[in-house]
Amino acid sequence: MDSQREELQRIISTLASKDDEIQNFIETLNHTLKNVQVNTAKVLLDLDEEFGALQTTLDEIKDRMTSKIKQEQACKSQELQNQLTICTNALESSEELLEYANRTLSIEDTETFTKAAKQIKDRVTMAPAFRLSLKRKISDNMTHLMVDFSQEKQMLRSMKFLPVPRAPEIDPADCLVTDNCVTIMWNMPEGDKKIDHYILEYRKTNYEGHPRVKEERNWDIIDNIKTTEYTLSGLKFESKYMNFRVRACNKAVAGDYSEPITLETKGFNFNFDATTSHQNLKVEDFSVEWDSSGGKGQENKVKGKENKGRGQVSLVKRNMRSGTPSPKRTSLSCRPGSGRSNRDRFSGESYTVLGDAMIESGQHYWEVKSQKDCKSYSIGVSYKNLGKFDQLGKTITSWCIHINNWLQASFAAKHNNKAKAMDMQVPDKIGIYCDYDGGQISFYNADTKQLLHTFKTKFTQPIIPAFMVWCGGLSLYTGLQVPSIIKSFQKGDHELSGSANSLIALAH
Repeated sequence: MDSQREELQRIISTLASKDDEIQNFIETLNHTLKNVQVNTAKVLLDLDEEFGALQTTLDEIKDRMTSKIKQEQACKSQELQNQLTICTNALESSEELLEYANRTLSIEDTETFTKAAKQIKDRVTMAPAFRLSLKRKISDNMTHLMVDFSQEKQMLRSMKFLPVPRAPEIDPADCLVTDNCVTIMWNMPEGDKKIDHYILEYRKTNYEGHPRVKEERNWDIIDNIKTTEYTLSGLKFESKYMNFRVRACNKAVAGDYSEPITLETKGFNFNFDATTSHQNLKVEDFSVEWDSSGGKGQENKVKGKENKGRGQVSLVKRNMRSGTPSPKRTSLSCRPGSGRSNRDRFSGESYTVLGDAMIESGQHYWEVKSQKDCKSYSIGVSYKNLGKFDQLGKTITSWCIHINNWLQASFAAKHNNKAKAMDMQVPDKIGIYCDYDGGQISFYNADTKQLLHTFKTKFTQPIIPAFMVWCGGLSLYTGLQVPSIIKSFQKGDHELSGSANSLIALAH
């Protein structure tokens, strides 16, 4: 009976998963159908605009050529009119002289005739008619302004839609996710060689499988990629997965998107939990500062977080929003019997605040950076039952490194009230590596990945990131993968090669 019930539950789970997959595909089809209508209207409008622009260009060319012809006509007409005027004046002068000469022939008086003939001879010598060129200066030919658009007409008849690049192909097996970087590689189908550049789009999601149409997050865009691969670096993995798609572009137009892929992006995500902090600490999600005024300014914020975080249902919801399903994220202040405001979770000189995630298995990594003027701080992990007045590293249930810059500077690894001094410079940023199953807490220079110290133990309870700060502040960096170089250290067992960097502690 129980086995049949379990089998039926598996069937129900499979059917529900398939229903969800089909529903997502139906939404994709509806979204695509809607886009077909929208994009059709858009390209028709673009077509009208292009032909309108083409007609406008033709009209502009016609106007310019018409103007040229009219200018040529005006120029020739003016030149011919000038020549015509000169000829007309010369003809009038010649006719007047001819008439005078004819009258002179009828003069009988020799002296008068001789004088008149001499005048006519002199006038003929100077007459415009005899100095005038009777050759046209301007031709009436206008053929040099004729046009032949046969080639252009042929070109217009051959007009067609732009050649659109085909969709690239992404093979998830060729892609790499490591060190909070994602490298995407793709290929183009045969024949598409005139590609100018590519556009890569990505977004974070908590859904596995084919990207959903109704995803809340928008696509981020990286344009003008000249090769068939691209690496996104410095990412924060606050979601379980990331979607990727790429499209090719030629000089004119962008092609279709590739089939989108989904890659898993596991990172350890948690915040400072203000409801667990000492009242002299001012706490934000990723920063904490010592506040001598007692942190009264954030009481309302903490109370609001407490009310919002109460109850098992809210804990489950927070778990679903986290970047990874394990470790469990929980508000530690929700334990029974907390009674008063949890701002007195730690008191006295235990200027402590905890993270809002418990680690119960696996390997995890996070980083912490201190303010330059911070006088004293500790970074590590503890069991959730760390006492109200307990200080990190002074109990058997907490492990940390402690930095003191006040009075006498010190840098030490601390556990069970025992300290091991470390003779090295304190890094600007410290990385914390936790291997729960292997019973290991290691501290690194976050920039160089130099090992600072390793605790070896056997954890018997879930552990929680823990922090202490006095007269200064800390910044928290989460959503990180375990760096590949640290993974290689673990495989080579390099952390355990020197007993000087290791302190063995058995947890009870």
